Order: sequence, then C-alpha cells, then structure tokens
Amino acid sequence: MKLRLLKPCALSLLFVLAFHPAFSESTDNRTRQLPVEFRGVWVATVTNIDWPSKRTLSVEELKKEALNIIELHHKMGMNTIILQVRPSGDAIYPTNLAPWSVYLTGKQGNAPEGGFDPLKFWVDECKKRNIELHAWINPFRASLHSTDSLTENHPARLHPEWVVEYNGKLYFDPGIPEVRHHLTEVIRELVRNYDIAAIHIDDYFYPYPATGFVFKDSASYEARSEEERHLSIHDWRRSNTDKFIMEASAAIHAEKPYVKFGISPFGVWRNKSEDPRGSDTRAGVTSYDHLYADVVKWAHQGWIDYVIPQIYWSSRDKAANFLKLAQWWNDNITDRHLYIGHGIYKINGTQENWDDPNELKQQILFSRSLRNVKGSAFYSHNHFLRKNNNLNQLLEDSLYRDIAAVPPMEWLQNKARPEPVNNLKYKRGLITWEAPRGANTTGKPLRYVVYIANESGGEAEYITRSRVFKPESKTMPGRGRFSIQVAVMDADNSISEKSEVLKIRY
Repeated sequence: MKLRLLKPCALSLLFVLAFHPAFSESTDNRTRQLPVEFRGVWVATVTNIDWPSKRTLSVEELKKEALNIIELHHKMGMNTIILQVRPSGDAIYPTNLAPWSVYLTGKQGNAPEGGFDPLKFWVDECKKRNIELHAWINPFRASLHSTDSLTENHPARLHPEWVVEYNGKLYFDPGIPEVRHHLTEVIRELVRNYDIAAIHIDDYFYPYPATGFVFKDSASYEARSEEERHLSIHDWRRSNTDKFIMEASAAIHAEKPYVKFGISPFGVWRNKSEDPRGSDTRAGVTSYDHLYADVVKWAHQGWIDYVIPQIYWSSRDKAANFLKLAQWWNDNITDRHLYIGHGIYKINGTQENWDDPNELKQQILFSRSLRNVKGSAFYSHNHFLRKNNNLNQLLEDSLYRDIAAVPPMEWLQNKARPEPVNNLKYKRGLITWEAPRGANTTGKPLRYVVYIANESGGEAEYITRSRVFKPESKTMPGRGRFSIQVAVMDADNSISEKSEVLKIRY
C-alpha cells in the first residue's frame, strides 16, 4: 500500500490518493469491496518512549519527528495512530485542567514555543493521510514518582485529598466522585476541542498490585453511598470504574455522537480457576480481580465501542497463550468491535518463546481467522525502528499491502448510510463526479473510494478527497479497457453503494 500527495491536476484540484499499484486476481471485471480492517499503532509519550525522543526538542524538531512517525506507519498500511496525550496527570495540548507535560518541554508546565499545539498538529497530519487519531489518556495516574515536583495547577496539588500514594507513585482515587467528574470533564474537553476519532484508555485503572503495598482508599470506601453499603471493597472498586466508564461514554457521545470510546485492557480478564467464564490461563494478575476493570461488562452494556486486549504473550506460552486468549476474547466480545493488541516489543527480546521469526505473522493470521476480530494494534512505535524479524516488510509488502478502511460502527451513526455519487463522467482525460445531493462538503470533506478493474480481472482501490481523478501511468498500471465505480466514505467510515459502472479506455 502506498499513499501519495499528488500535484494539482489541470483543474487545480489537489487530491490525496491511497493505493496499492499491484492488481489482485479475480474471475470477472466487477470491482470488489474495499477491505475493512483496524490497523493501529500505539505512540507513547510517557518517559519519551516513542515521541518526542527527547525533552529538549524545538518545535520544528517535534514536528519532524511526528511526521516521520506518521509517514512510517502510513507507508506500512496503518489506518490508526493511538497517541498518548495525557501520560501522567499532564497533557501534550493546551488545557486549564492539567499542566503541560514534562516529556514535551523538559519542565512540567512549560508550553512549547510559539503557541504550538502538538495534538492539533498530529490530528491535522493524520487526516491528510486518511489515518484516524485516537487520543490515549491515562486517567488515574497522577504522577510516576511521588517525589516529582508538580506545578501549582496540577490537579494533585490543587486537590491533595484526591490522591493516593502507592508503590512510589501518585494515583487519583477512583472512589471519589469529584475525581471521576474531573476526569470526565478532561475527556469532554478533548472531544469538544479536537477532531479526534476516539478516546482511548489502556489497562491502568486501579494500580497493578505490588508486594508489600496497600492502596489506601479506606476513607473513600467508608464514605460510599447508602446504596453501596452492601458492597465488598473489591466490588465497590469495580463499581467505581464502572461509573467512570459509563459517565465518560455519555460525555463523549453527547459532545460528538460519532467519536468512539475504546479500552485496551490487560490481556487476561479472569482465569478459569477463578471463574468458569474465564480463560484457560494461569495469569498472576487479571483485569477483573486486580485492576478492577470489567471490560467484558462494559462492552456488553454498550458503554464502550471497541476493545483491544493486550495479548502480549506468544503462541507457545503455557501460562497465558496467545492463541487461547485471542479465541477467548473472540468468544466473549460480541457486542462491540474487537481488535487484538500485539506485544511487538518482545521480538528479539529476552523473554522465552519469542525466538520464532514467524511469531507475529502467525498471530495476525490467526486473529484474522476469528469471526469477531476486526483488526490489530501494535505496541509500540519505537519497536518498528529496530530489528523485529522484518515485521515492517511483512506488513507493507504482504499482510497490509492492500489499503483498508477502519471498520464502521453502525451504532454510532446518527444518520443514514451516505448517498452514492452522481453524474460519473470521463471527459478530456479526467474522471469526474458530483457529491451526493445535499451533502455538506465544506465542514468535513467527504472521501471517495475509486474502484478500478481492468479487462483481465485485476482490481485496485483509491481513496481521494477530490471529485476529480486523472488516469495516468502512475495510477493506472498498463493500458486497455477499465471499469470504474465510485463510492462515498463518510466521517464514520461508512461506505455508500457504488455508482454505476463507467467504461473507459486508457
């Protein structure tokens, strides 16, 4: 798959094309449907894991690194970037609800020079390449170190009563209603101010258990409401995260009904030894019992839109096996979208069972074979820059060679499927069409899928924001007769019916 920004055509219209130049074989000349698959990568900002590489970069260097990341994954066929925008009670965008991140400018609270807004830059550059930007937040992590110097406007400084110190870190107590309200407002502001495709939360709710430490939330437990008096502290903690997820979901969809809400939980929900509904695993930590995140319930209740379990084990692990876990999640997430999270940081590492160079290929192919799995995500960007058993080439040249649209979510669409294009023509070397009647093409420009089939059965798809397509050698391999159809793709990735077939000779 390639994506090119082409020069203006004769009509001075600039358009973006995403295409794969090779044709696949087919038995007839009818154009096929555009493949649909989630293809995501996490880009972590905390401790400068992925971006920015240093805390001392200039704005131009920040932009350059961001563009390098976006272009790399665009070239490999990704259609989603999951960018960490709130790593630790701070932010990489301007807000009165948190200080600027230390990982961005070297000192917490210091803004980038010249009024630069990193999140807006990421959103704009991703949209140019038809890549979705999912804003990843760590809501309950207040600070990575309890000794960190926090700015005066840091929520943990403003509200020390919200904070629990645990294992050398600071956490916001999910049991305090004001904490949940504050975090919901953080999410609401992000959705309101940025043209993001989704809000994304990973596996951090209550902290991972640490030997010898107690999460001291007894005061908030004692202050629980009368309706919660019958709950054990464990059920009460799960109730707290339930409330937060429900409230966050309502806030997101009240602001913008089409913005998605996704969770990437720890890869084991519960062990079968603890619950007959659990997986055939022997994990020492589970999402339900230790992190108090009942993500299966959240999906069944419709509070979230997608789940990306972090199945960061190999297909040969015994205590927690990738194949068994992918199958388990496939069988248990049936109401919302399911994508699989792959731990590519383990390739060529020190962990047992990761020596097979075909491990990731097997994981992706197995995931694709499961009925309810609709794609994959990879942790994290930086591990595409080192020796990784040629994973980059595997994706670009093989598994992600053909472009794919992000799977649409019918339950989020507050409108009908987009209408098809009108008046498809070929004249003076240009293919043109008209937008659907009544379509708003100024606020959010529609995208169009151009389907091309040659007379021998080869097929290709192109994505463009223009209503002009110019057949030329770099976009039309070979010469001969072609069948052309065009469909509309809206902001929710919903695709209209195809237009009538236009026959051309090139």
